[in-house]
Amino acid sequence: MRMVFINQPVADKERSKAFFTALGFSLNPQFEDDTTACVVIEENIIVLVHEPEKWKQFLHGDPAPQGTTESMVALSASSRQECDDLKAAALANGGAEYGPTQDYGWMYGISFLDPDGHVWEASWMDLEAAAQAGGINQPT
Repeated sequence: MRMVFINQPVADKERSKAFFTALGFSLNPQFEDDTTACVVIEENIIVLVHEPEKWKQFLHGDPAPQGTTESMVALSASSRQECDDLKAAALANGGAEYGPTQDYGWMYGISFLDPDGHVWEASWMDLEAAAQAGGINQPT
């Protein structure tokens, strides 16, 4: 099994911990220090949030200017409702609107900004309906 480690700069580690736990994710204190927290989205998806000075130690250049979109993290969801619930929790806990809800019938997605301006998405897809609609290529 591969693991995905997402590293992101944050202004305030404690604020980020509160935000991500409000979304239903857990924390792994084994990989936390004064400037970094470890958010566990799922067993194989980990987000390490680093305060600015720690973040700079990982870079081989300048950090992205504030207000730019350096990445977009997209998560799958088990239903439309899970997408909506995740966005509602994000907006209720310091997140912000990012883009409009996307509803293609066979695919449904939401997006939001976390408190540090990172873009997050969640989407649900009915693979069978998508294949029938010609929306995605299905393996044969």
